[in-house]
Amino acid sequence: MIKIIKDVQVFSPKPLGKKDILLAHDKIVAIEKDIVLAGIYVEILDGSDKIAVPGFIDSHVHIIGGGGEGGFRTRTPELPFSDLVKGGITTVVGCLGTDGVTRNLNSLYAKAKALEEEGVTSYIYSGSYRVPIVTFTGSLLQDLILIDKVIGAGEIAISDHRSSQPTFEELKRLAADSRVGGILSGKAGIVNLHLGDGSSMLDLICEIVDKTEIPITQFLPTHINRNNKLLREAMKWVEKGGFVDFTTSTGALLEEDLQASKALKEYIEQGFEDQVTMSSDGQGSLPRFNEKKEFVGLDVGRVVSVYENFKAAVENGVALEKALKSITENPARILKLHTKGSISPGKDADILLLDKDLRIDTVIAKGKLLMKDKEILVKGTFE
Repeated sequence: MIKIIKDVQVFSPKPLGKKDILLAHDKIVAIEKDIVLAGIYVEILDGSDKIAVPGFIDSHVHIIGGGGEGGFRTRTPELPFSDLVKGGITTVVGCLGTDGVTRNLNSLYAKAKALEEEGVTSYIYSGSYRVPIVTFTGSLLQDLILIDKVIGAGEIAISDHRSSQPTFEELKRLAADSRVGGILSGKAGIVNLHLGDGSSMLDLICEIVDKTEIPITQFLPTHINRNNKLLREAMKWVEKGGFVDFTTSTGALLEEDLQASKALKEYIEQGFEDQVTMSSDGQGSLPRFNEKKEFVGLDVGRVVSVYENFKAAVENGVALEKALKSITENPARILKLHTKGSISPGKDADILLLDKDLRIDTVIAKGKLLMKDKEILVKGTFE
């Protein structure tokens, strides 16, 4: 099926003005004025009162659920496909977290394959919180080279009372293997790092960057908006050329000025719009601990929070194209997802149509309509 989105305001994420977008199968073919193509295999979508933006990329999702820190009964459920559609997420990266025992890589891979069959693009990280990490093949290097969906390692926990307290040598070796595996496979080989609220913050990866040849761009630390001290300290990391990721699933866990939309605005105003991303931590357990590090409660991450924080950032004064970069172009570049992240010829046909109030009206993933007129057309098999 060939599709033409007519007369739509295009943000690639750069503003391109009113255009027509031609889609053929799963690719964007052309973005021009007044594309004329007729036939029984051509579907016309009216975009005259809509805004076209790239499909969102969520780089940190517990797609098979997470292990709750309150015991077995607090294990979180796996991700429903329709949640991705409602949140405009057309590319998702799955990971393991605290629980790398009852949640495992085989299940993670199978869920990623299922999500792909249902309509979105999916990738995964090897590993979990702990170092040495769990892998498919016994080697992160081999995982990156031989397992199609593996694009890096994560989420590795540092500066957290739940981490395995990795040493300089352990994390250095992991980053080195991830880098070489990425080079040989043409992947990012990124090391996705969970940052806890410990006092060491980014010290360990700063030491690796200072004392080795491993570039600062090999790391993607997340949960940077966990507390004000970490948010301030991470600014120095970004000033050196590093990337940071803000977590959108925070709910009542964080005070107002630490919400991802607020953190994003602050970093963009400091000139770091190309170095920041937002991800949901969707389906992950969001535990609450008291001052004695005792578990007192739990929330569950939501993938739709990526969209909510994007919209909040724009409503709070961030330019639409700059807010978009953090969930489209930036993660695509950092994760080396070369066919993702922008509306341009040759890219995958992952496009959202937003109404004038920035509500998601239409979701197209790899050329397939998943939502139209705010109605989900494709749900998960068991939903």
